Amino acid sequence: MGIVNNLISKISPPSAPGGNKGTGDLGEEIATNFMLAHGYRVLERNFRCKGGEVDIIARDPGDKSLVFIEVKTRRGLSYGVPQLAVTPFKQRQISKAALTWLAKNRLYDTNARFDVVAILLHTDGLHAIDHIKNAFDLAY
Repeated sequence: MGIVNNLISKISPPSAPGGNKGTGDLGEEIATNFMLAHGYRVLERNFRCKGGEVDIIARDPGDKSLVFIEVKTRRGLSYGVPQLAVTPFKQRQISKAALTWLAKNRLYDTNARFDVVAILLHTDGLHAIDHIKNAFDLAY
């Protein structure tokens, strides 16, 4: 499943409005800050196309590979841990969007992988962040 880094991070972006969209937007902001703090270079956020979407596209500071990142955020565990929401259907949508992005940018022979950043929000601002590298393979 890849390497899991269990980290607790104190990040203080603005409070999210209620609802799933606000939670998702806050999670994407936290994930972006987390990736930047770990040396990743964010190339694009919220890339959308007919086939799907990718939350964050970044460059790994180590091996320079492209990383297509899906961010899943929860305020509690009543629906399970966030990473379980990256279903096979969602993986296919992310894969289609990644292939579209690669073609659009003419990066046909580039090392790439799919990561998941799972965030569990806490009211005290100490959010649990799991960065799962190589979370899944290309699916179509």
